[in-house]
Amino acid sequence: MREPHEDVVRGFADACRVGDVVALRAALDAAAVAVCDGGGVVPAPRRPVHGAEEVARLVAVLLCGRPGTELTVESVNGRAGLALRRAGHAVAVVAVEQVGARVAVLWITLNPTKLRGWHRR
Repeated sequence: MREPHEDVVRGFADACRVGDVVALRAALDAAAVAVCDGGGVVPAPRRPVHGAEEVARLVAVLLCGRPGTELTVESVNGRAGLALRRAGHAVAVVAVEQVGARVAVLWITLNPTKLRGWHRR
């Protein structure tokens, strides 16, 4: 039996796979926040992004519709999260916090140095 958190993350992953900003926004809490870590190497917002509309747009750019990528639900910091890979090479890992049945906070790691342990062979 899956825990509710995993169901929320899987629903968000489905919205990401569709790549529709409206579907992403519907999966987010109205006060959603996204915090990105590009490590100064990968372009990413330096400050948290606030609000379902802005977070949905950010996620659409960072995680959705990227050719040749695979988005999977995996354990991130001990809970369900997301991993985005291209040819087995991790390009993003996302920890997720929820409020009720919606995503409230996304911690998006894009820093290649921090993603090395996420690569698949």
